[in-house]
Amino acid sequence: MVRKLTLENYLPPAADSWLRCQPASLGLNAARLHHAVEFACQHESNWLYDLSEQKAIAGSEPPPWNEILGPLKPRGGPAGLIIRHGQIVTSWGDIERVDPTFSATKSYIGLCAAVAYRDGLIKNFDDQVSEYNGFKEFSSDHNNAITWRHLLQQTSEWEGTLWSKPDQVDRNRQVGPSADDSQKGQPRQLTEPGGYWEYNDVRVNLAALCLTRLFEASLSDVLRKNIMDPIDASHSWEWHGYRNSHIEIKGRSVQSVSGGAHWGGGLWISSLDHARMGLLISRHGRWGNVEILPEHCLDPLFAPCPLNLNYGFLWWLNSNRSLFAGAGESSVFAYGAGANYVWIDPDYDLVVVVRWIDAGSMNDFTALVMDSIVRP
Repeated sequence: MVRKLTLENYLPPAADSWLRCQPASLGLNAARLHHAVEFACQHESNWLYDLSEQKAIAGSEPPPWNEILGPLKPRGGPAGLIIRHGQIVTSWGDIERVDPTFSATKSYIGLCAAVAYRDGLIKNFDDQVSEYNGFKEFSSDHNNAITWRHLLQQTSEWEGTLWSKPDQVDRNRQVGPSADDSQKGQPRQLTEPGGYWEYNDVRVNLAALCLTRLFEASLSDVLRKNIMDPIDASHSWEWHGYRNSHIEIKGRSVQSVSGGAHWGGGLWISSLDHARMGLLISRHGRWGNVEILPEHCLDPLFAPCPLNLNYGFLWWLNSNRSLFAGAGESSVFAYGAGANYVWIDPDYDLVVVVRWIDAGSMNDFTALVMDSIVRP
């Protein structure tokens, strides 16, 4: 898990008043840092600006799997910021622009799971999900064995259809270094729950649905109340689901949000608000003198999955520096296609947000940022 910091823990007091400092005052070489920013701007994603034309991730899928169910909006250009010791040392692009963040949304579902654990709604991550209010999606013998840990580590092997999308659409889907995604959507014999790691957006949406039922509220409301408002984030971010993802809770219609923009929807958020969330993680769940998420609730999010050491509870890790060799091993990432990253390296007290960078260039970008740190 990320470590506690020993340096001065500056926190921005409000969404529009974040302290900016010269790189040299925080142990960074300004020229090298500028080179890293130039690199990010010069290696922009090749994705279309009109994401309705890009059709998110679904564009390569056969009908009817490729049907877009949630809202999409045009993306902005390259943007981001680099924070050290809680203070902004540089930024580029429009860091207040609210953009889709694709699967970086998943890490916010992980935070909602940590809130559920904090509040006792999840008693043990190794409990079977079917034990909680008898969720009908887990009624089969196979699905009945699925635990919260399986859902959050993406090893559940859940079988079924949710919001008109069958789990098969993402069977064999792999994401990460040297991932072979050529068999995505092809039939595969399922293993027992917990026996196979697969990047499956249908199952992540199922995790969001299960948490929505636990809280009896939209995860958008849960995130706002428990995370974003306490860290003084703006009110500009939005979390969308699909047109067919509404459920009834105590007579109310509640939308179950999606874990990304695969079929539209997902979290739309500014780089500044992403950075506040990253700073909360780097502060080990504390915001000043206020404990928002206790250590024992955050720790599981960053414990490596045995089947994929670079994955925790919907967060990416850098075990043995095998995700990004340019970044430190203590780094953790919220990562979304496009590509969108929130990179947190507690050993160096860094929080970096980078939007719309070519995914294949991210490792070189991390190396350039690390090279800007002045070592004693």
